Amino acid sequence: MKYLEEFIGFLTHEKRYSIHTVVSYRNDLQQFMSFCAGQEPPVPAGEADYRLIRAWMVKLMEEGISSRSVARKLSAVKAFFRYLVKRGLVDRNPADRIRAPRQEKKLPRFVEEEEINHLLDRYEFGDDYRGMRNRLIIETLYLTGMRQAELIRMREMDVDFGKGQVRVTGKRNKQRIIPLTRAYLEQLTEYLEMRRQHFARESFPALFLTQHGKPLYPRLVYRVVNHYLRLVTTMEKKSPHILRHSFATHLLNRGADLNAIKELLGHANLSATQVYTHNTFEKLKQIYKQAHPRA
Repeated sequence: MKYLEEFIGFLTHEKRYSIHTVVSYRNDLQQFMSFCAGQEPPVPAGEADYRLIRAWMVKLMEEGISSRSVARKLSAVKAFFRYLVKRGLVDRNPADRIRAPRQEKKLPRFVEEEEINHLLDRYEFGDDYRGMRNRLIIETLYLTGMRQAELIRMREMDVDFGKGQVRVTGKRNKQRIIPLTRAYLEQLTEYLEMRRQHFARESFPALFLTQHGKPLYPRLVYRVVNHYLRLVTTMEKKSPHILRHSFATHLLNRGADLNAIKELLGHANLSATQVYTHNTFEKLKQIYKQAHPRA
């Protein structure tokens, strides 16, 4: 549909959504449009009614797509029709009549403190540029709780060595300040010196680079994190986001204020942060069952 690219431009330039989010919207909407085009006779996506949208959702669930993913795809369709209504291209949003499928709340998975400490304190990453960079990728994600995309965007100028903090640019270009430890800053200083020697030039577009002097990319960060987490944990998912979950869960377990964690994570509202309280409560229940004589 010709208005898809206009909508994608709207998300990118006006709403300032992340590249990852925009790609997800595009993929979901293209799937919906393909479904509409496959009807007999074909239906332009902009002319779809709530029955057709519901039929698409049923088809997705019959194909084994999770309720969470179906809800996300429905959200993309709703947003697209809201845009068309705003532009005066359609009279109403047919997706407003449809409720998203119920979802089971999944607790955030996290690496245990002992496991991440074992990795960072005892494992030898290597003294070359690659080893030093990989160790800092792991430690930066865990120490700050930043997102993968935020790590990739980090620049040397974002780090204030004097104040011991880093300025992180998050979703919709919202910035926040996260404290850094002295030990981390010492490692970062060594890395920067190694980087200058490795590439023999003074200016760089990003803080962390590939071995060819280019900015990191998502697949590389994922491979690094996945590789090293395999050394200390058997949990199924070993992604950069697991380190963000671990950061928040460990802070909460040690008594950190929920509002403070919210600010450190860059969440827009407290409800997004409260999911970590469930992990803490589950741990308390486990301790209770093990320790209380009547449990």
